[in-house]
Amino acid sequence: MNAHPTAIVSPQARLACSVTVGAYSIIGRDVILDEDCEVMSHVVIDGRTKAGKQNRFFPFASIGLPPQDLKYQGEPTAVEIGDENTFRESVTVHRGTAEGGGTTRIGNQNLLMAYVHIAHDCTLGNGVIMGNGASLAGHVEIGDQATVGPFCGIHQFTRIGAFSFLGPYTIVNRDILPYSKTTAPRPMEVLGVNRIGLERRGLTRQDLDDLEAAFRLLCRSKLNTTQALEAIEQRSLQSPHVRALVEFVRSSERGVAK
Repeated sequence: MNAHPTAIVSPQARLACSVTVGAYSIIGRDVILDEDCEVMSHVVIDGRTKAGKQNRFFPFASIGLPPQDLKYQGEPTAVEIGDENTFRESVTVHRGTAEGGGTTRIGNQNLLMAYVHIAHDCTLGNGVIMGNGASLAGHVEIGDQATVGPFCGIHQFTRIGAFSFLGPYTIVNRDILPYSKTTAPRPMEVLGVNRIGLERRGLTRQDLDDLEAAFRLLCRSKLNTTQALEAIEQRSLQSPHVRALVEFVRSSERGVAK
């Protein structure tokens, strides 16, 4: 392991030989870092934090510290991180709480830009992008390939659907539909299918057409949510992404933004 002489690495920490630790960084006793992780200067990684391969932690990132939850009483909770994630400057990721399942989870190949905050018991999928200053309250779930714009604020227990796009400064207190492009110019408004982003992700023309038909019924018709879901199912739209959309709405506990 290549650690700068000013770094403080606990003898109990388990770091692969290919890990690098920069100047003035601190690695706690229960930390596990897999192959080729890069910890730059002035980073703190503490608690029961386990990170996979090729993760990059930029200066002043703070990973695995106790949650900002008044109910937390020092329980041995954790942070689990997959492979190839990027934690830019001053990103904070807090470990979980006993009541929330005990673990904050981050998948693979996510980009968390400067000053992003991931609170306790959150779950991020794979390929998520979070813009500068975006913040998650506790227990938030973000699906694969979702994009959260700069300075978005996400209420606890909400879900951000897969492949969705949230515009800057959006305040979210309801679930965000998968595949959608949503912004909040007062009030929050669903602008439609995130077509450009979905094309980049390889969805077919038929998938996009089916999703647009479903979104028109769900967000632009005068039907209520239950009626819109019945109408979507009656149309027999074939795309599996439409079925995923319907299931997301049916399973929502907070209601969805339409």
